[in-house]
Amino acid sequence: MGLARRHMAALASGAAISVMAMALHAQAQEANADDSAATNVTRPDGRTTLLQRLVVGAGAEKVAIDTPQAVTVVDQDDLDQAQATTIGEVFDQVPGVQAIGSDRIIGQSFNIRGIGELAASDESKIIVTVDGANKFFEQYRVGSFFSDPELYKQVEVLRGPASSTLYGSGAIGGVINMTTKDAADFLDEGQRGSLRLKGAYDSNGDGLLGSAILAMRIDPQTDFLWTGNYRQANEFVNGDGDAILGSDFQSWSGLVKGTHRWGVNDEQVARLSYQRWYSEGDDSQYSQTGTIADFGTIDREVTDETVVFSYENPASDNPWLDLKFNLSWSNTAVHQDDASSPIPSALFLPGDYAYETYQMKLENTIETIGDGFSNYLTYGTQLSRQYRTAETTSGAIDFHPEGVDTKYGFYVQNEFTWNDRLTLIPGARVDFVDLRPDDSIAGASDTRETAFSPKIAALYKVTDWLSVFGSVAHTERVATLDELFSTAAGNSTYPGGRTASLSLEKETSNNFEAGFALSWSDLLQANDSIQVKTTFFQNELDNLIATNPDTGLNTPVPYYVNISRARIKGVEIEAAYDAEYYFARAAYSAIEGKNLDTGVTLNSIPSDQVSFTLGARVPDQGFEIGWKALFASAIETGATTGPYDAYQVHDAFMSWKPNEASWNGFELRASVENVFDEQYRNNLAGDDGKGRTFKLSLVKELGW
Repeated sequence: MGLARRHMAALASGAAISVMAMALHAQAQEANADDSAATNVTRPDGRTTLLQRLVVGAGAEKVAIDTPQAVTVVDQDDLDQAQATTIGEVFDQVPGVQAIGSDRIIGQSFNIRGIGELAASDESKIIVTVDGANKFFEQYRVGSFFSDPELYKQVEVLRGPASSTLYGSGAIGGVINMTTKDAADFLDEGQRGSLRLKGAYDSNGDGLLGSAILAMRIDPQTDFLWTGNYRQANEFVNGDGDAILGSDFQSWSGLVKGTHRWGVNDEQVARLSYQRWYSEGDDSQYSQTGTIADFGTIDREVTDETVVFSYENPASDNPWLDLKFNLSWSNTAVHQDDASSPIPSALFLPGDYAYETYQMKLENTIETIGDGFSNYLTYGTQLSRQYRTAETTSGAIDFHPEGVDTKYGFYVQNEFTWNDRLTLIPGARVDFVDLRPDDSIAGASDTRETAFSPKIAALYKVTDWLSVFGSVAHTERVATLDELFSTAAGNSTYPGGRTASLSLEKETSNNFEAGFALSWSDLLQANDSIQVKTTFFQNELDNLIATNPDTGLNTPVPYYVNISRARIKGVEIEAAYDAEYYFARAAYSAIEGKNLDTGVTLNSIPSDQVSFTLGARVPDQGFEIGWKALFASAIETGATTGPYDAYQVHDAFMSWKPNEASWNGFELRASVENVFDEQYRNNLAGDDGKGRTFKLSLVKELGW
């Protein structure tokens, strides 16, 4: 199906939802003459849909449907419902976003809007943060992010390069922001302490989870959180019952966080946290992103650590000051040895790979409120220094060059709102990048580049229920140490070997977006709501960096090359309905991407996907039940080979949080994933998807 036809289908779907909603709205108005205009805020009952949730990572805080950018907020309820083993599993209902690689815990990376390919060094095209600390890792046949979903309470996904202004030039795909749990999340008013115990079972691989969270309030201004998790599982099986080799694992993770508040209304907040994730696998598959039996097995230890100190002073009595400061240290390290592969390569030698990053970010917002308008001017600076190391028993590794990546960034973004109707957000950022390769790299020298990222976005509320929005964003991504300085000796694919790519140009992206959003409340009954947000985008990419497809026969060729012109375009639709006893959501994405020089489809383009969730609840009993479905179209190309067949995966889920005093603190969740045991493979995955899986989790929380 061509993208034009898919756009028409998307428009038809959006129009159908719109017409249905308008008809329902008209009926509601006839039935209730006192019906009031809808607002995008949390309702009195506390429920919110995906599009009503507060976005904190896109500038001035506002709900998602009122943000002139495609953004989705996955909250604690979504994370709990997913009963996920990896972060990638929580994106099933987010349009334009998916995990790539494999379901192994150290085999996942991310793809946003067709940006993110395992065979290239694409990890830097999507910025991933944990409590404001940038996370980055790149190693051959290994994923890019290692952590446990139990550590987080919220995940924000900002799609598209407009997020480069606040997070760093080169966020061509977008940004994934993860926020860890706080003690305050588990302490009610007047409580001094809380202990939350959780156990979970996963039938596909006999997976087990044990989790404990201790929250303590030392005094009214100070609290403390400790959480520890242990997971283990055997190899999981696909829909045909075949085991995915080396998918067994065991991992430990934990978080320690202290928070102190002081000042007027206790609004000044300082937080200090330490997070650690560790996994040790003996005789695990060398290729974690997809099974390659010829690569054999290896023993691996992966350790991921993050320390974050943050300070916030909103200074509610001073419009010139709304200060945020973030200081972090992050280290992701892989130690490997005892490989079984017969291939004579440094890939399989005992060695250590690591990325260690120091970062500081300082930001202030000036608030101006006038008659009928508000204005928020945000400006800041961000500095980072990242050390890339790789050593084996034979010394440095030519295809994983060591070096230091230093960035200095300065940015400004202004958000102007007039009469609660028009919102204008211009912004710009400049980053100075200094790449210093290790002295052992022959012919390499320091590289200095400047990257510029301006944008302008606008949203206009035509009526109380209809908004239109659009944006234009430019960003530039400087080549990484890996892309500039990787080399490799000759092999069967590249007989002449591969040289450093010292002439690489920086990538540039010019992204255009337009869309509309619909929102109503009190449609069929009091306090229900429906929201729809549709976004069209086109991303023009120049000098896209990719692995060199030219084998060069017996002549050495550069490891990476620039694709002079590429284009990725698509459409995304999010819709949500919520009422006291019923809820539903839907997500649709269709993306097309081509190398304009050759006309060939880019390997990073996902299949068209649509997902639905339908559910019901009994509030008085704390009971909820639902059904999820994901449909993916057939596609010719992918990260490995093709073509790939269309597939559909259905899940059933339930949760029970009893309201009776005798059951206070208990929570039960159960689900059946891939109910019909579908045998399938996503085109951006290196392995088949999981077969039918039964999941069960039980929580008991004690407070005092």
